[in-house]
Amino acid sequence: QVQLVESGGGSVQAGGSLKLSCQRSGTVDYYCGMGWFRQFPGKEREKVAWFENDGGIRYLESVKGRFTLSHDDIKQTVDLQMESLEIGDSAVFFCAALKISYSAKRCIPIVWGQGTQVTVSS
Repeated sequence: QVQLVESGGGSVQAGGSLKLSCQRSGTVDYYCGMGWFRQFPGKEREKVAWFENDGGIRYLESVKGRFTLSHDDIKQTVDLQMESLEIGDSAVFFCAALKISYSAKRCIPIVWGQGTQVTVSS
């Protein structure tokens, strides 16, 4: 059974930084990595930074140059370093374990963490 435990959320002023971490335990069939998603109130969850089936990392356009995804396969962790945070980044962030979907030809989330709140204030 795969479990994901997130840490590192919190409150920060605009322009500040936060680092989110996610620890995975268990194995995922057809595993292709992990990723970070976020959800605004009343909105659907959106991808922020994630691994794709070509092994590359993708970023949501609005976070490119500000957020950096890194991973440690031995420790089974994935981190999201967030710089120059904006008020509009405030959301609940979720870590996800991804598996390869051959039909969709991409990596898809199959297990979610519990979520961690990130609040950016002026």
